[in-house]
This record gives sequence, structure tokens and C-alpha cells, in this order.
Amino acid sequence: MDVLTLEVLWNRLLSTVNEQQVTLLRTAFSTVVRESQDLACGVFDSRGNMVAQSLTGTPGHINAMATGLRHFLATIPPATLVDGDVLITNDPWQTAGQINDMTVVTPVFHLGRPIGYFASCCHSPDIGGQVYGGGATEIYEEGVRIPIMHLFRAGEPNHDLLAILAANVRVPDETIGDLYAQAACNDVGARDLRHLLDEFALDSIDPLADAIIDRSERAMRLAIAALPDGSYANDTWADGIDGEPIHVVVTVTIAGDECTVDFAGSSDQVGRGLNVVLNYTHAYSSFAIKAAINAEVPHNEGAFRPVHVTAPEGSIFNCREPAAVAARHLLGHLIPCTVFGALAQAMPGRLMAGGSEASWLTVWRGEWPGSARRFTFTLFQSGGAGARSGKDGLQTNGFPSGVAGVPVEVFESRTPLVMHRKELVPDSGGAGRFRGGLAQAVSVSSRGDRPWAVSTLIERTRFAGSGLAGGRSGSVGSYRLADGSEPPAKRLVTLAADERVDLVLPGGAGYGPPAERLIAAILDDVVNGRVTAESAEREHGVRVRYIGPPGRLVRTPRHYTITPLAHAALP
Repeated sequence: MDVLTLEVLWNRLLSTVNEQQVTLLRTAFSTVVRESQDLACGVFDSRGNMVAQSLTGTPGHINAMATGLRHFLATIPPATLVDGDVLITNDPWQTAGQINDMTVVTPVFHLGRPIGYFASCCHSPDIGGQVYGGGATEIYEEGVRIPIMHLFRAGEPNHDLLAILAANVRVPDETIGDLYAQAACNDVGARDLRHLLDEFALDSIDPLADAIIDRSERAMRLAIAALPDGSYANDTWADGIDGEPIHVVVTVTIAGDECTVDFAGSSDQVGRGLNVVLNYTHAYSSFAIKAAINAEVPHNEGAFRPVHVTAPEGSIFNCREPAAVAARHLLGHLIPCTVFGALAQAMPGRLMAGGSEASWLTVWRGEWPGSARRFTFTLFQSGGAGARSGKDGLQTNGFPSGVAGVPVEVFESRTPLVMHRKELVPDSGGAGRFRGGLAQAVSVSSRGDRPWAVSTLIERTRFAGSGLAGGRSGSVGSYRLADGSEPPAKRLVTLAADERVDLVLPGGAGYGPPAERLIAAILDDVVNGRVTAESAEREHGVRVRYIGPPGRLVRTPRHYTITPLAHAALP
């Protein structure tokens, strides 16, 4: 296949999976998919190798889906499939690590035989069991677990499965509506792929897949081989649950053109829902290696082949059934920056510091005022990202998950709740040559006169993200009620009708010594409210004073003076 034809076909394939993604976003029922984009879409060849993914997609979904498709093909052989079949599972050990994540797979038939597959994975708004949280002691408490089976047979819905789901979830319209949206987006991808095959007179995508995957693998191996051989270790701590912190230990070994990520030394699996299945551990580890070493390599089977991921069975990153796993993202999201901290020894000046990392996921529930109608709403929020070697960290950024925030207008229109504030937190980014990204603070109350509840899946309230190359740690987060009390995190908490919930997310860590930050950057931070004058003096050794008119709302740099004290800042 000549390089020009390959480039044309590759871009057509990308447009196909992007249209698959757009269809899913436009037809989804839940805000989890439609607004937060907690999803992944991808196309696979006839052997189950992932060839391309859509523009949007969380690593925990797309990479786990990539390794999980083989379970589908092993359970339901391709020879038994017919046109119109659609498969489904939410088994954590076979796909994305929790039963809230639904993976839907559609075979593509061309000339009477399956020549590939489209798959999508979405976070379901509800799957029954306990309200989404980390308090379960085994997976059976977390909801309905669906083994690999048919969602559709020859175009006919599996009404028995849908009836079981409808009877066991709190928001059946959203849960089942999203499944139809997943099937619909796969159909759109299949239609476009058949058009591509007809246009270019192809009877299979396997030769195209081989060309793409082989080139991706070669590029990834060359990038790994350019690093010095050796083993590089790093560790961090997570809040855990019930006051018991969790130790995250990683060793990255570079040997020639291959890389091994090993989690030996990490804590054992726990009796609550923070456990991570190996498939999900592999997803975020392989993403971290690709992002660090060669981010331009297309995300497909070839990028995974040189990367090996191991964790002792029974450990927090390779839990045994029937461990509870609903909150597995809280630890899984810590993997990339922990891996970056290890690789920084082999790649100085190229990686980012730690940050808030784990997405804060809160599930709000209750009843509408004057009605028995219930609401359940899943809200994603992000803290500050770590600084880079040449740039400040991003504010309220969803790295590494990529999940989007939900607008206040959507939150307040879909629930009887009020968000009183949503603002950046000054001084939450760790100081450094480059500052960590700022966190956000939100306050929520209810407009109703009945009790309501919230389940909080939150992290970094005890242990901050770590700085790199001398940068300071970011700030820790907090979860409090109006009276200052701290309810237990990672569990459903019932609230009085007039209660108010205050959430402050963690900030990103800094990169490089704070004494090396530019004077102009410090002044800009103070003028724009990212850093207080007190923090600038404490962390950077400069005194910033406001000399403008009292009460002025619009303040510019000319309204300030800045005086270096014992500071070695660059001019």
C-alpha cells in the first residue's frame, strides 16, 4: 500500500470514528455522556485489533475497550454472528473496570461476512445497587452485572435484558436510552466503513489495519529505544477510605525497545470499592507511556504492543473477584503522573508535575419540590493540573481522564439544586518556575423542603500532587458542610433540606524552583487573582503592593509595585 493511499484511507477512517462519536453525543439521553463525554468510540479489524479511536475518549474507556474486545470474540465466535447483532457487557474484569461502564460492540458485515467491529463504551447514569460510591464490600452490591450477551439479535432488541435493567435502575429512560444511542453510533460507523470499502474496491480492512498498526508499533519502539535502559521507580499516596491510605508504587523498566510498568509494592486490595482490575491498570499505564514518550503515535494496537503492565494478583491494581470496584478511577487516575514521576529520571525536562489527577465525581439525588418524582444526577469536576517544564499547569483540567465539566445551567435545570459559587481558588497551584493549575470551589444547596443526598468520589484531600524538579506540591481538596463538619467521603450522605455542601478541589503542583519564576509572571498572577501578595512573598521572595485608588475593581499592572527581596528571579 503506497503512502498516499494509506494517508487517504487513514483520514477517512478517522472521520468515520469521529462521526460515530458525534452520533453518540447527539443521541445520548444522559448528561454523563452528552455533556461530560465520559465515553469512547473505536473501530477494530476482523481479529479484534483496535485500529483507530474517535477524537474524544477517556483512556480508561478506550484502552480497556481495546483489550476487552478479545473477550467478546472468545465468548461469541464471529462465525455465529449475523447482520444486525449487537453485543454488550459491563463485566469489570473484561472491559473498563466497573459495572457502570457499558461496552457495546457491533460487527460490520460486508459481502456476507464480518470484516470488523465498531465499539463504544459509556458511563451509565445508573446501574442499580448502591448509589454510585466506594462503600460497597463486594461487586454484588454495586448493581446489575451483565455477562457478554446479545443486546440485539438480527436487529431485534433483547427485551428480557432491557426489562431487567428497567426494573433495577433509578433512571431507566436514561440508562436504556444511552444503550440505544451506543448501538446507533456503531451503526453509523458501520455504514460509513462499508461506503469506504465500496469506494476503494476493498473487501477487507485487515491490510489497512496491518499497515497502520505496524507503523504505529515501529514508531513507539523507536521512541522507547531512544531512552536510556534502566529501572525507574516512584510512589505516591492516596486518601483511601475509612482513614486507611493506599500506597501507589510503580517501577518503569526500559529494556531496548520495550517497556514494562510494574506495580509491585503497592497496597493490597481493600474491602471497599477502590480496587482496580488489571485491564484498567493496563489502560492508564499504556496511555501514560504513550503520552510521555511519543504522544503523536496513533492510539491503536501497535502503540500497546511494546508496553507490558504487571501487578501482583490480589493487589490494589490487580484485584480478585468479587472485589468491589465502583470507585476504581480514583486510583486509576493517579497512575499517569506517578509513571511520569518515575520516567522523569530518564526524561528530565519533558514531563509534567502531579496535580489533582482523579476526577471528582459526585452523585446527587432526592425529590423534586412538590412532587414524588426523583432525580439522580452525576456531576464531574476537575481540579488543577500539574505544571509542565515550560508552561504553567492548566486550571480545572480533567487530565488524565479528559472528561468534560457540566455547565451550571445544565446542573440547575436537571435538578432542584442550586450552585451558589463556582470559582477558582487563589494559591491552590503549587509554586515553581512554572505554577501548578488552580483548583475550583463550588457550593451547592437544594431548593426543596425534603432531605436530599450526595455520594462523593473524591481524592487528594490528604495527600497533594507532587511537584517536579523542585516545584512545590499543589493544594489538597476538602469536603465540608455549612457548619464546617466533614462528612465521610466515598459514601452516600443524607442531608437536611436546608444543608449546604462546600467542595474545594485539589490544585496542581509546580515545576522547577519557585525562586526561578519570572518577575513578570509573578506580577501577572497577583494582578489576576491567581496568587495572593502574601503567597508571592512567601514562595517567591518578592513583595507586591497595590498602589492604585481604593475600591478600584479593574486593576492593571501599573497599579502595583513589585520589589524583589532575597530573590534570585530572572529579569
